[in-house]
Amino acid sequence: MRSLLMRYATPSIIGLFLVSLVTGIALFFHVGPSAFHGIHEWLSMVLILGFALHVWRNWRPMLSYMKGKPLAVSMLVSVLLSAVFFLPGSGEGGRPPVFGLAMQVMAHSATEVAPALGTTPDALIARLTAAGYTVGGPDQPLADIASASGRSTMDLAGALIGGAR
Repeated sequence: MRSLLMRYATPSIIGLFLVSLVTGIALFFHVGPSAFHGIHEWLSMVLILGFALHVWRNWRPMLSYMKGKPLAVSMLVSVLLSAVFFLPGSGEGGRPPVFGLAMQVMAHSATEVAPALGTTPDALIARLTAAGYTVGGPDQPLADIASASGRSTMDLAGALIGGAR
């Protein structure tokens, strides 16, 4: 078993990295099937196992990297580049604008949103109630309705457009 794991440690990293590369580029440019998001997230988790096996298999050479400046410099640069995304005004991490729009809609009440959906506030509240949401009143923000019901705003969005999930 150990030899099998050792034999596939580096090839698994290469394969999973290529999948991560392709799906990451597609996500960055907002192209490709929606499955790319799940593929990218889940197989990146599997990549951790491949990385651990690779480090285990190549422990002695890795120790020499840890003693030199190149790894320290690379780690510092990586942390600094990552820190940029935590600065104020860095946005939603490149998410499509539709997510920002959805969050703006969720900040408003059924009374405010109903006309945009071609319905009345009462009909919209009835739709949400039928979908299992707890609605405190017509002026309660939609995000608060989702939260009070223990559901996500994306679930509530599905109910708003008639596709109660």
